[in-house]
Amino acid sequence: MLDMLIVGGGYVGLSVAVATKQAAPHLSIEVIEAAPEHVWQKDERASAIIAAATRMLDVLGVWEEIAAQSQPINRMIVTDSRTSDPVRPVYLTFDGEVAEGQPFAHMVPNVAMVRALRGACERLGIRIRHGASATGFVAGPNCASLTLSNGEKIDTRLVVACDGVRSKLRDMAGIKTVHWDYGQSGIVTTVEHERPHEGCAEEHFLPSGPFAILPLTGNRSSLVWTERTADADRLVASDDLFFEEELQRRFGYKLGALTVVGGRKAFPLGLTLSRAFVAPRLALAGDAAHGIHPISGQGLNLGFKDVAALAETVVEADRLGLDIGALNILERYQEWRRFDTFRMGVTTDVLNRLFSNDITPIRIARDLGLGMVERLPRLKSFFIGEAAGTKAKNLPRLLEGRTI
Repeated sequence: MLDMLIVGGGYVGLSVAVATKQAAPHLSIEVIEAAPEHVWQKDERASAIIAAATRMLDVLGVWEEIAAQSQPINRMIVTDSRTSDPVRPVYLTFDGEVAEGQPFAHMVPNVAMVRALRGACERLGIRIRHGASATGFVAGPNCASLTLSNGEKIDTRLVVACDGVRSKLRDMAGIKTVHWDYGQSGIVTTVEHERPHEGCAEEHFLPSGPFAILPLTGNRSSLVWTERTADADRLVASDDLFFEEELQRRFGYKLGALTVVGGRKAFPLGLTLSRAFVAPRLALAGDAAHGIHPISGQGLNLGFKDVAALAETVVEADRLGLDIGALNILERYQEWRRFDTFRMGVTTDVLNRLFSNDITPIRIARDLGLGMVERLPRLKSFFIGEAAGTKAKNLPRLLEGRTI
């Protein structure tokens, strides 16, 4: 019988495995990944990793490898305008350091993250199974039994569901969700531009939704472009010339001409919050527990916070000789994470509704609010600390850069 079985081999699932195994080497841990073995290498996306998460990855022994391919975010600016406006006034700027020499975030290729975490799994002796998904889950008094699509059954003390926002394991355990669609989709792509970005990220609030420009290594940027779903589908299906023209209108010309160098995909956006993060012998982490709007760039980082809290909960229970899959143990993890997740979900929901419109009185009020924050250094510092994940109370040890 295994001690822990993780369903989902993305960065959250792999991080749970590495963090737990590193602190408790005697625990037997395996990862189940439904996708074929090399599919992860085709992921062209990049993600913003906040300072607290980089501290955790450093403790896990993978950040040095990841950092070699990452781009620090040295500065961030926020504008609020229409695409037809000749000038985009900057209402808010953030310097990008939470401490000397430590940016509040980095842009990291997803492939680099997964490669480093898979390497850590190999070094720690964590087995990763490919090509099978969970089709059955039964929780018993002493263990859970998981049935796989290949007919195999595995007994384990604890199952960790990291199988995405449409988690099958969450449904099998009878955990309900709160969910609504925004009627928006996020177009994700990568562009090259003529001039250097100098590590500056930009968030343009446009009437259809936020348009985020996130710096990558070289003269490249990753885009998260929010549009109404019908418009997003039309743009993704359009020819290259039309797509780049529409992109340039939103991006602007400060970095020169643009060339799309990556694939383009549109992902429907919505809010999904699990009513519970745990059930007998089961814990949810990452998108299986919460899916939020990308307006704050915090979706993946919420998952890393889950990782740090869950690993610490499990390891401390094991050190005390307690059952790591018992519901009363898992409820400690739930209490640690649920309020923070709910708060972030509400915040992103309000921000998206506030900024994804062209109602004049609302535009005036939100621009005044951004201007006030710009003129109050202490408030700006607070927001940077919140965004970087370094100012929260009761942080798990890994997010503080300490071992469990």
